[in-house]
Amino acid sequence: MKRMLPLLTLLTAFPALSTDMYLPALPMLSEFWHQPASVVNLTLVLFFVVFCFFLLVYGPVSDRFGRRRPLLVGIAVYVIASLACACANGVWMLLIARIFQAAGAASAAALSMAMCKDLFEGRMREQMLAHIAVSMALAPMLAPIIGSWILALFNWRCIFLVLMAMGVVAFWGVLRMPETLREANHCGAVQVAMGYVRLLGNRRYTSLTVMMALTALPFFAFIAGSSEIYITHFSLSEKQFGCFFAFNAVAMMAGAFTFSRLSHFMPSTRLLSIGLGGICIGGLGMALISHNSPWSLALPMWVVSFCCGICRPPSNHLILEQVTRDAGAASSLIAFCFMMFASAGMWLISLNWADRINVIAFLAVISGGITFFAWQVVLKKWRLHEPKGGLQPENVAVAVSENI
Repeated sequence: MKRMLPLLTLLTAFPALSTDMYLPALPMLSEFWHQPASVVNLTLVLFFVVFCFFLLVYGPVSDRFGRRRPLLVGIAVYVIASLACACANGVWMLLIARIFQAAGAASAAALSMAMCKDLFEGRMREQMLAHIAVSMALAPMLAPIIGSWILALFNWRCIFLVLMAMGVVAFWGVLRMPETLREANHCGAVQVAMGYVRLLGNRRYTSLTVMMALTALPFFAFIAGSSEIYITHFSLSEKQFGCFFAFNAVAMMAGAFTFSRLSHFMPSTRLLSIGLGGICIGGLGMALISHNSPWSLALPMWVVSFCCGICRPPSNHLILEQVTRDAGAASSLIAFCFMMFASAGMWLISLNWADRINVIAFLAVISGGITFFAWQVVLKKWRLHEPKGGLQPENVAVAVSENI
């Protein structure tokens, strides 16, 4: 089973690598094709819109036909579209190719978590999600740095060729893997699509999904606003910015790694409480210190990112524990909800704020504080009716549905 980890990690990294790796090339493309930045940025915006839509498509399809076939189709589309991006001779050709690339990339993001639920249970699933969380943390942080290296050595077309090669590797891995879904849903297409209706009626699942997706706000606000803050506000060079960016990437990786180690000695519910509280504390620290140095952002944001890394594995496991069917749709909806909050954070930080660091701090305090408080209410309510077997995620979720 653990042999699936490299493939699941690669599939999880698809979205961030596809959206962030070519970010350093956007100004160059605008100048190269004599197009305004608003037109070139459509290649990013429409990718995101199409990607989110297809997230909701692949889940129910995989519940009916299995994970393997939709993945093969999606990744094949991704590979062909990536090659078309590399061969684009104008912004409109690139725009069309990016739309198809998004449609293919969504298959990997939607189904990687569903495959994890298919293959693993209990603590093993938590451990696997912790390993996968490392790639989820590193990919959006390191992708722009990798893209800038490729630009320095080659040209922007090579970025899409690298993405195509990544797709070929993933296609080969999926081709060799067995089907992970034990029992496919052989109902009609309409009945399978009704899985979303069933999920939205599952108060335990929806409450936890929305609650944990809140933590994406400060993290993605930082990703979207960090270049302007470090380079424009603190007058750092692009190379210095890359170092600070990588410093934050290490924090997320360290958080997920710390969870995987501490979960052997502490309940995952307690670690989740620590992580949510830490997000709030990191935001408070960012708000209270003076912003006269890049470290005034880097250090408290390190705390926020580290705690986000701790939270992701147990929260994803807890959410997946609430469904016994429609796992593909459930995985898609988790990714969709997370991406919606991520986009909200990126949109908020892009507004004309006088101090963007305080905005990130505010988002960390609010999202971390609300989620931490809600989680403590859940735990307190549950302990009043604690059944035999101790504090287990599936038992805690009963309290979630009654309180949120």
